[in-house]
Amino acid sequence: MMQQGKAAQAYDEIERLIVFQELAPGSLVSEAVLMEKTGLGRTPVREALQQLARNRLVEIHPNKGVLVPLASVEAQLRMLELRRVLESLAVQLACPAATDTERKAMQDMVGLLEADQFTLRQYLETVKETHLMIVAASHNEYLADAMAPLQGLSRRFWITHVRDEQVEISQGSELHASILRSVLERDAEKAEKASHALNDYLVEFAYRTVRPRIGSV
Repeated sequence: MMQQGKAAQAYDEIERLIVFQELAPGSLVSEAVLMEKTGLGRTPVREALQQLARNRLVEIHPNKGVLVPLASVEAQLRMLELRRVLESLAVQLACPAATDTERKAMQDMVGLLEADQFTLRQYLETVKETHLMIVAASHNEYLADAMAPLQGLSRRFWITHVRDEQVEISQGSELHASILRSVLERDAEKAEKASHALNDYLVEFAYRTVRPRIGSV
């Protein structure tokens, strides 16, 4: 049990290093470096890396190191196709299933999102917590397992390409708050539309990252 807890901690820490580009895309790092950065031992770091590799956040190359792969627009768009379906399911399940305790946490999060006073790091941590709330409220552990890697990949792509931080944070905050408000109203149809609106924004954001290159050709 203790080891599982440390492996989960290692996963969260390494994922955070990747998402915030403290481990740069395309870089090759060793287990020893990751042990130093996380403050955790070889076994939990190794277990975390195996899970991160399954979730496509790293590639393990024996005798060479751990590669942080580049985030391509094509891969992001394919991932968003799946995320659209799973996130829609999550909010539909959460509408009737969310407990009073979960609903109180969501209400508090809506207030935080509406205040819209975030640094880039605070915003991404808040977004991560928002999605964890929704998935937890769905009360489907299989859905939780499926959604976790998609969220990490999505956050990583977004922070890699964000330019006007405050504009994007304000838009994202409202889209996430809209999903939570719909779940709190127990309106499954409205919640699904809100989740689709967030996905549409992320797809459009992905396309925006390549338009300057297309225009310069």
